[in-house]
Amino acid sequence: MDVKKVVKIFLFFICLISLLYFFYFKFYRIDNNTTITPTTNINNDTNFSYNSNIIEDVNYKSMDADGNQYIISAKKGEIDYSEPNTIFLTDVSAVIKLKNSDNIEITSDFGKYNLNNFDTIFSKNVLITYLDNKIKANYLDFSLEKNFMIISGKVIYNSLENILEADVVEINIKTKDTKIFMYENKKKVNIRSIN
Repeated sequence: MDVKKVVKIFLFFICLISLLYFFYFKFYRIDNNTTITPTTNINNDTNFSYNSNIIEDVNYKSMDADGNQYIISAKKGEIDYSEPNTIFLTDVSAVIKLKNSDNIEITSDFGKYNLNNFDTIFSKNVLITYLDNKIKANYLDFSLEKNFMIISGKVIYNSLENILEADVVEINIKTKDTKIFMYENKKKVNIRSIN
């Protein structure tokens, strides 16, 4: 190999490493004592703007091939930079408008929404309302694409006549088939009559 080529390649790598070093310390490295707000004055002479990944008043609508509609909204959403198709939601409410059935309403404190397939995980203070039925739980995994809802974590189902307590309730949205069970075989689903 020619000496000039070796020197050029060496200089190229030195420049590349210098640029990477400069960009790392200039843009990515932030002191632990620095607090970033939407507009922070750094060094009292430079105005530094920070682009936030927080979105206020989030609304998404989707529809499957059968005409079922899914509408989800939240007071706040935060996009995950490592997975840009995932948004973390706060104060979540959703409506599932089934074509040949009544609407299902869902609320929760938090949610994780996938922008590609519309799958949503609701968590903390989950409340599902369908007709005169209410289900409270800690967790709900919902998939419009797969037509299922898995409700878990201290599930309490209230109807006009009964109160049911279980670990997990699985519902097929299309067929309305429901499985109710406990994680441990020794424990049993608790059903009480309201009357």
